[in-house]
Amino acid sequence: MPMANDAGTRTRVVITGMGVVSPVGNDVDTAWTNLLAGKSGGGPITSFDADDFPCRIGCEVRDFDPLDYLDKRDVKRHDRVSQFAVASSAQALASAGLAGAPAGLDPERCGVIFGTGIGGIATFEEQHRKLIEKGPSRVSPFFIPMFIPDISAGLISIRWGFQGPNYATVSACSSSAHAIGDAARHIRHGDADLMIAGGAEATITPMTFAGFSAMKAMSTRNDDPKGASRPFSADRDGFVMGEGGAAVVLESLEHAEGRGATILGELVGYGLSADAHHITAPPPSGLGAQQAMRMAMRYAGIEVSDVDYVNAHGTSTMADAVETEAIKAVLGDRAREIVVGSTKSMTGHLLGAAGALETIVSLMVCRTGKIPPTINFSTADPACDLEYAHGGMMERPVGIALSNSFGFGGHNVCLALSAWD
Repeated sequence: MPMANDAGTRTRVVITGMGVVSPVGNDVDTAWTNLLAGKSGGGPITSFDADDFPCRIGCEVRDFDPLDYLDKRDVKRHDRVSQFAVASSAQALASAGLAGAPAGLDPERCGVIFGTGIGGIATFEEQHRKLIEKGPSRVSPFFIPMFIPDISAGLISIRWGFQGPNYATVSACSSSAHAIGDAARHIRHGDADLMIAGGAEATITPMTFAGFSAMKAMSTRNDDPKGASRPFSADRDGFVMGEGGAAVVLESLEHAEGRGATILGELVGYGLSADAHHITAPPPSGLGAQQAMRMAMRYAGIEVSDVDYVNAHGTSTMADAVETEAIKAVLGDRAREIVVGSTKSMTGHLLGAAGALETIVSLMVCRTGKIPPTINFSTADPACDLEYAHGGMMERPVGIALSNSFGFGGHNVCLALSAWD
């Protein structure tokens, strides 16, 4: 891994496009405006009858029409997760000035890495019901290619003819952060000039809700869906499920400048680690999270004093206190001078898509100097004692932002981003 002493000589990876489908807006501008305004995407579940479930709330994507991005045949053959993936990728390419069939690109030098935690779970549930109720002959021939987690990366590659590195990352809630970090590495290592990277998730389904409810991981604040996700507040009682997709276009600086692209920002660091501790819980010290943050900073060649903002994993679970401890361990006194925020208070937890969405949020913070609030604060937790923007949107210059993503299995990722000057 490149270290600080060669950070100025290696290939620089820049961001030239962004796309979002989310519970707070189905494009970057709308989502960003709503996040700054502290608007929650929470509500009662409408995707299925949740009356018998302990958790009956979520952050669903609304007013999304897949026909804006796909023809009718493909809509039927793409699980909702892949619809989100294609839509966010189409937006990102358009944002990068590469709408339609991108001209002037070498397809062998363009790739796709797209993450998901679960894949096409709605298709799986639907086809399993057919198997049980009607027999094996009624299972769709499209079941497997609609369900498998890697299919979104394949569909994006096929649609735009990108023949370079192509695969999915599946690391629970770290999946899309891994995708973006890995894509940057492929560019730095000379495997590609341009990569689409991100993630999608569509897990507001009966089986997923039943499973997470059985773990008692989800909020049961059913009478207050917009206020249920409350990261870092002492009365937090679990995460709120979200859904959606987010994508970025990454390029080598040389490639982006060569085609006259507008550069939005730079991915300057990537850190990753494992807790090696427990299947769902982080160690009390947050050691794995510490390692990922330190690695991202070392990769970027930055000091503690350079960090101005942390987009926390911040899920509204007891692990918020562990992440706070990890941030303080890494940043020391600087931790009390910066803002730590969790946009999951508004979007809910997009699982495998969370890292990609929050990468875009972090980049927008660097570009605008505006920091979205962490809404729904009620009661101070002595273990969560940093500045979380509980009082509303904050404005201050942000040179470097860190974006954290942690997943079941002990997967930790930290991405370091900066605006482009």
